[in-house]
Amino acid sequence: MRNLTYLVATSLDGFIAAPDGGYADFLFEGDHMAALVERFPDALPAQAREPLGITGPNPTFDTVLMGRATYQAPGGLPSPYPHLRQYVVSRTLGDVPADVRVVADDPLALVRALKAEDGQDIWLCGGGRLAGSLLPEIDRLILKVHPIVLGRGVPLFDGEFAPGRFTAVESRTFTSGVVFATYAKS
Repeated sequence: MRNLTYLVATSLDGFIAAPDGGYADFLFEGDHMAALVERFPDALPAQAREPLGITGPNPTFDTVLMGRATYQAPGGLPSPYPHLRQYVVSRTLGDVPADVRVVADDPLALVRALKAEDGQDIWLCGGGRLAGSLLPEIDRLILKVHPIVLGRGVPLFDGEFAPGRFTAVESRTFTSGVVFATYAKS
C-alpha cells in the first residue's frame, strides 16, 4: 500500500506560509537545498527541475495533492508538477490545465482510493486545512523546519482538533540552520 507523506517547509512556530500565502521568508539557499534536490527531486516544481538538471525518474512520489491556496501560491505555475499526477482539492477553482485534476469532494475518500492503487507514495505538499482534514491518513511527516518565526500565517495543521501520534524516525541539521525531521505514524 502507498503512503501519504506530508513533506513541507515550516517555521519554528509552525507556519507553512505567511498570512498572504507567500513563502519568501523561508531559506532557498544553503546546504539543505542540495540535500532536498538529492533526496526529493520529485518534490521540486517544474521551474526548478530543468535548471538543476533533474531529468531522471521520480524516486519517491508519483502523485501530489495540494489545497487551492498552495496550488495558487504567489509565483506558481498552472501545472507546477507535470512529472507527477496532480490533484488540487477545491470547491471554487476554475480552469486548470488538463494534467491537473480538481477534486471538490471528500479528500479523505480520494486519498484512500489513491493509497489502494499500485504505485509510489503520495506527496501532500500543502495546505494546512487540507493537512488537518487528512491527518488520519498521513503516514509520514517530513518537516523542513526553517530557523524563522513568522508569528502568524498558514498553520502546519488547521481545522478540528484531532490529535495524531507520530514517532521520530530521523533528524538532520544543516549549517543553514534548517532541520529535516522525519516522523512516522505511531
